[in-house]
Amino acid sequence: MIRIEKSDRLNSLPPYLFKEIERQKEEVKKRGVDIIDLGIGDPDKPTPPHIIEALNRAALDPANHRYPPYKGNAAFNEAVARWYKRRFNVDLDPEKEVVTLIGSKEGIAHIPLAFINPGDVALVTSPGYPVYNIGVKFAGGQTYFMDLLKKNNFLPDLDAVPKEIAKEARMMFINYPNNPTSAVATGEFFKEVVSFAESYNIIICHDAAYTEVAFNGYQPRSFLEIDGARSVGIEFHSLSKTYNMTGWRIGFAVGRAEVIQALGQVKSNIDSGAFQAVQIAGIAALEGDQACVKNMNREYTERRDILVDGLHDLGLTVERSCATFYLWVEVPKGYTSAEFASHLLTKGGIIVTPGNGFGAAGEGYVRMALTVGKERLKDVIERIRSIGLHKGVRE
Repeated sequence: MIRIEKSDRLNSLPPYLFKEIERQKEEVKKRGVDIIDLGIGDPDKPTPPHIIEALNRAALDPANHRYPPYKGNAAFNEAVARWYKRRFNVDLDPEKEVVTLIGSKEGIAHIPLAFINPGDVALVTSPGYPVYNIGVKFAGGQTYFMDLLKKNNFLPDLDAVPKEIAKEARMMFINYPNNPTSAVATGEFFKEVVSFAESYNIIICHDAAYTEVAFNGYQPRSFLEIDGARSVGIEFHSLSKTYNMTGWRIGFAVGRAEVIQALGQVKSNIDSGAFQAVQIAGIAALEGDQACVKNMNREYTERRDILVDGLHDLGLTVERSCATFYLWVEVPKGYTSAEFASHLLTKGGIIVTPGNGFGAAGEGYVRMALTVGKERLKDVIERIRSIGLHKGVRE
């Protein structure tokens, strides 16, 4: 037997947030508890039938059983460019400004390898999607966290970034509509980001996975709509949330050609591209009837209102989000984020994500995902009521 020792790189990482939640859930399930899982952002509705049918047809074609081009099939990248033009009025060159990803998570994790040398600095939001920080660490970089605070509408205060840090930074990760806070960004904020990037020569990586999950007529913007944005960065997108395709692993990055090409160069040395049949199904998603997206958002709106109204009735503080399928809920007085999440799980069989799992600035909140049906959300409210949380005071 040889001695197995993990690398310092792995030993330095915290447990991956969602993996830890899954472990805790399994422990509680073994006790026979009926679990209502509001923890992980995995849509509960099936992928629309026309997308599945496109996959079925493509999977039967032997031409799709071989290696795909590393940067994606031309037809899929062209569909992405057409979708960006229709949705955001942004013109993209599918040859140079689009790259296909095996889900946007993969691209987000790999982009630091293209630009971060050991010791280099990247700016990352806290709370934020854990992969931003993990990707930087895997590349040997250092993370400077920009706190997202309620008083700033959960937008980073760029003026608060020390000038000496900004001068050293190579990259910045931002994400709007935001996971986990559900905050949205204004065009004015994006303009500030462009100006900041130009001043300090920083590559902007905007994670736009939730632009199509929006309510009450609100339409989130693309970062690339802003003048100058395409010269300073790229945008990541995914079909996972928009079309309930989380398990399919198909996404894309678009924007500054040199950045896209560098990401593609990393990918060509690491993976062999997304399954061609899945890319063909992705074309069906992007170019097919979008009624499925409207119906999904209608359902999420109803779920949001049930949960927000119920939480308000219990005295808990939460904003009525206009995008994403998350609620960012302030914990009751007397609890930490972890304590409140543990209380809900052990006493009520409800899984939520403690806010500090997304970064230190997330302390004082839990994230709830609207990924269970309306009747189950009503049950969530009744369970919280039954375990003694009234008017936001710990009993």
